[in-house]
Amino acid sequence: MLDINDIMKILPHRYPFLLVDRIVEIEEGKRCVGIKNVTINEPFFQGHFPGHPVMPGVLIIEAMAQVAGIMAYLASDDETRSKVSYFMAIDSAKFRRPVFPGDQLRIEVETTLNRRGIWGVSAKAYVDGKLVTEAELKATFADKEK
Repeated sequence: MLDINDIMKILPHRYPFLLVDRIVEIEEGKRCVGIKNVTINEPFFQGHFPGHPVMPGVLIIEAMAQVAGIMAYLASDDETRSKVSYFMAIDSAKFRRPVFPGDQLRIEVETTLNRRGIWGVSAKAYVDGKLVTEAELKATFADKEK
């Protein structure tokens, strides 16, 4: 289990773009489960949508990618850990239900590919046990550019 302090040692993201609050399960390099608490004070709710706040789907996908990034980082060697991860592909994204302030996202990612520095994951997000979003994601680690 990782708390927010552990997560900030791994991910370069910071407020308002750090979208994982804790990691509750991890099987190194195979599977990871993260939690995102969705609160009304998040800046995107001011414009998405006034009077009917809904978490943007692209941010749910980003939260999934952050959970996957944590899993990949923990399974990597020191050289790879000095790099940054970049999205390569998002496939088969489906948004099944809206996510509202007060919801808690449970994000589950499972490795589908880990070859030649490319990671693929199947990612699913749930609220109260109901599937809200799913996607297939691919990413790689690369040197940090200036």
